[in-house]
Amino acid sequence: ALPHRRTSRAIFVDMAALNKIVKDKGASAPDAFEMEVAQALFDLESNSTDLKAELKELYIVSAKEVDVAGRKAVVLFVPYRLLKLTHKIQSRLVRELEKKFSGKHVVVIAQRRIQRQEAKSGRTLAQKRPVSRTLTAVHDAILEDLVHPTEIVGKHTRYRTDGSKLLKIYLDPKEASNVEYKLDTFGSVYKKLTGKEASFEFPVVA
Repeated sequence: ALPHRRTSRAIFVDMAALNKIVKDKGASAPDAFEMEVAQALFDLESNSTDLKAELKELYIVSAKEVDVAGRKAVVLFVPYRLLKLTHKIQSRLVRELEKKFSGKHVVVIAQRRIQRQEAKSGRTLAQKRPVSRTLTAVHDAILEDLVHPTEIVGKHTRYRTDGSKLLKIYLDPKEASNVEYKLDTFGSVYKKLTGKEASFEFPVVA
């Protein structure tokens, strides 16, 4: 192991753990927290028999901490092409990482890029952007990632008197016992990533 010093928060990282975080070309080097996450993933891969095969293929592109009502949540960003693999083990992976991070809530988001709409100026029209790259599509996908494997069963936009909007997300009530403790985390992370306010709740079943 070697010391990895990016801030005053120094940690020791196995060289092999560096393979668990692969930054985009041109991105800044991993910070101390990202290296801590990479080390946690490497430790899980080394010590877990039931997750080993999938974790061998899995890596993150970034990680960050988000404030949630006086505590921290951990957000992991994985390459979009590895999202299906992540979903296969996500419940177990999140459970193990939450133990490693002293009970901090952990969520996993696929890295997606928003492609701005090109102005239709000049003689040649720009290539039409894929629907999956629009702002709305990416924000909707973040919602799905946040709550996975829980299903979203409804959405409603509430308009406040001051003109602001609140997106109300209704989750499958069958999953209430599994995710109820994370509802505030979902809202805080979504606001951090999109700038939009959202509340997560379960529909009242008559």
